[in-house]
Amino acid sequence: MLLPLSNEGAGPAPPPLEVARIFVEEAAAAHPRGRAILERFPEAERVPVASHWNIPALHGDTDAVDAWVRNKRTVLVLGIKKGLACRPNGRSADFIAPSHSNGCAMACAYCYVSRRKGYANPITTFVNIEAIAASIDRHARRLGPKAEANQVDPSCWVYDIGENGDCSVDALISENLRDLTALFRRLPGAKGSFATKYVNRDLLSYDPAGRMRIRFSLMPARLARLLDVRASPVSDRIAAVADFVRAGWEVHLNFSPVVVYEGWTADYAELFRQVDAALDGPARAQLAAEVIFLTHNEALHEVNLRWHPRAEDVLWTPRWQEAKVSGNGAVNLRYRAAAKARMIAVFRDLLARDLPYCRIRYAF
Repeated sequence: MLLPLSNEGAGPAPPPLEVARIFVEEAAAAHPRGRAILERFPEAERVPVASHWNIPALHGDTDAVDAWVRNKRTVLVLGIKKGLACRPNGRSADFIAPSHSNGCAMACAYCYVSRRKGYANPITTFVNIEAIAASIDRHARRLGPKAEANQVDPSCWVYDIGENGDCSVDALISENLRDLTALFRRLPGAKGSFATKYVNRDLLSYDPAGRMRIRFSLMPARLARLLDVRASPVSDRIAAVADFVRAGWEVHLNFSPVVVYEGWTADYAELFRQVDAALDGPARAQLAAEVIFLTHNEALHEVNLRWHPRAEDVLWTPRWQEAKVSGNGAVNLRYRAAAKARMIAVFRDLLARDLPYCRIRYAF
């Protein structure tokens, strides 16, 4: 039997950014977008670095775990994005676009990005947005029209622009997201997409004209209070759905990660009822979801025990989990295959009962 969760938790999320130190590559500091970001945070200390990937004060320093949340809140890295290829995906999107950022100001306890880049992974913003946008533009135009509908989208090629970060928070730093929104608005047959746990209502003015898909990540509120550290409250995310649809965004739900614990089915049923009560007709008509059950990692487990051990009460459940090698060669923990199949079936049944109009694009 898994441990029950406490209903206790923090109140509204604190401001996501209080930038006090900026690590900056020389070329990024000279770039117009880089200069604009530096001007936005004039009081911040500037630390020149040769590479945004190689910062000993941030990456691979085991002592940095003790400053996990502080670094995410107060540190920013500016760099130049060098790899500009679009990669095939097939789940959340048709393709993964070149990242315009890496890392996040939030500190979700299950985040895979943190374990990829070291013990502290604040936001890295890539300032050469024109090169990133040009790469997406060339790729989409070479593809031409989408000939066949798939589970990603019936008519558009969809590019995930937020694989390694949260674009809603990135928009507090620079105009990168606004520029990409403008790109997809004018790019025939293509659409941008990103998942978010932060409600940034400035995005309501972006005029995406239906060519940007924002995926609000949801989980039961008492679970989010434990795991989604520094993210917007789940109630705020739910309340934003209809507003974003009215502002021209396509809005999907991202049930990720689905975490199994004592009482999880009752909590998810209540979550679905809360969503249903908040949506109007237009929001319901376009709604779809992706469902991703928890993947954990032993190294991240060890890190979490140092800064947020209560999270591991529900994330680290070896009796329910088994090791599995991911596509990138990493050894992770996932729910045992037979049990997970039953869990997915239960989730589908609950969603069909309480949100019957919400199409599941994929579940695993």
